[in-house]
Amino acid sequence: MSQTSSKPGRALGLDLGEVRIGVAISDPERRLAVPLGTVRAGAPTDLRAVAALVREHGVTLVVVGYPLQLSGEAGARARQAEELAGALRAVLDVPVVLHDERLSTAEADRRLREAGADGRRRRRAVDRSAATVILQSYLDAHRDG
Repeated sequence: MSQTSSKPGRALGLDLGEVRIGVAISDPERRLAVPLGTVRAGAPTDLRAVAALVREHGVTLVVVGYPLQLSGEAGARARQAEELAGALRAVLDVPVVLHDERLSTAEADRRLREAGADGRRRRRAVDRSAATVILQSYLDAHRDG
């Protein structure tokens, strides 16, 4: 299966957390990522929830955050992302790709702090914000022209 999707349409970004998976979505032209929400982590519930979002929003590509270590090596969290991506590939009819997400949660937290979100609101919003950072990074890296 191709690592990128030449088929136009929305992309879905996922940030895998311990309890929640942050979800972001792009516009149909794949220019801008916006937060969509979260789904509870844990198979098979998370797979069904992501599949429902793909159907509901006409998604043609899923981007899973790949939490490599700063050295570039894959640790335990990266292997969890690989497993989620593999499981999604088995149940979805759209490409599923991994995208380096190093420092995405820190970037999302910084942006939320700058926007004036207090600690409690930041903790609730950081998953979907990190998914947005991941997806926007992917979109920017794969933009034509």
